[in-house]
Amino acid sequence: MNINELKPAILKIIGSSNGTVKDKMQAVCELLQVNLETYDWVGFYMAHESEPTLHLWAQAGEPTDHTVIPFGKGICGQVAVSNQNFVVDDVTAQDNYIACSIYVKSEVVIPMFKNGKNIGQIDIDSNTPKAFDEKDERFLEWVNEQIAAII
Repeated sequence: MNINELKPAILKIIGSSNGTVKDKMQAVCELLQVNLETYDWVGFYMAHESEPTLHLWAQAGEPTDHTVIPFGKGICGQVAVSNQNFVVDDVTAQDNYIACSIYVKSEVVIPMFKNGKNIGQIDIDSNTPKAFDEKDERFLEWVNEQIAAII
């Protein structure tokens, strides 16, 4: 499947009356990870309400020890501070990269906003170098808009 073919499935998950927000986020993670070849790990990190930390709410792919990430640490922590998309073609070239797996070659992190506030992000790791482009950024921004609407 390509990213445009996944949009109706995502809307169906989001619009379902079954499950919690976290259940729906988990279903979206699994959908993306299973159907997009270069999306080897997919997760949603959400900002803590009172502490400058991100907390893993949902993920698909290999388990990670990084369930809490301080703002500013790693690519995810940088995005929590910068409020900007971050595409990493080669994770070994990043000084502030937190390795989740020795197989990860590239990463994309897209912040999620609600009412103008950065409330979290979607994080995708790929075992393929240079796996992400502008199409992925636009698609993942759209995914975040759908998730933010139900939070």
